[in-house]
Amino acid sequence: MQKIQESVLYYHNGDAKSAGKVLSVFVRLGIRIRRVEPDQVMEKVGYLAGLPGYTPAKQGEEAAENPVPKIQESVLIMRNFSGGRLDYLLYNLRKSGVPPIPLKAVLTPSNAEWTFYQLYEELKEEHARMHAPRKEGNEDD
Repeated sequence: MQKIQESVLYYHNGDAKSAGKVLSVFVRLGIRIRRVEPDQVMEKVGYLAGLPGYTPAKQGEEAAENPVPKIQESVLIMRNFSGGRLDYLLYNLRKSGVPPIPLKAVLTPSNAEWTFYQLYEELKEEHARMHAPRKEGNEDD
């Protein structure tokens, strides 16, 4: 039986030292790396991950009319990881001195349909909600 290849979509915020550490962990663990470049953030995640049935976004006039939005944080999207291997990857990133990457997700059929930028926005909002101070006396309780 053929082993399913683990892979990551990795967008880094421009910190070359941290990116180098992250990439070395991926290589050491035998994880396929697909780097997402700033000009690719409007592509569907499924296309970037190499899933069958996805094609590149339209280029040309439409792209010229809509400038590519900027992403300021690093983003990590993981595919085909078991729970144990996911924990092992995160452990190795910490052990290697990689600064935390709070915007990370596992590739799903739903988020494969989103553009990388849409997924980034969702992860950013989710992270903000999880780390927002809790209000006391919530009226919904």
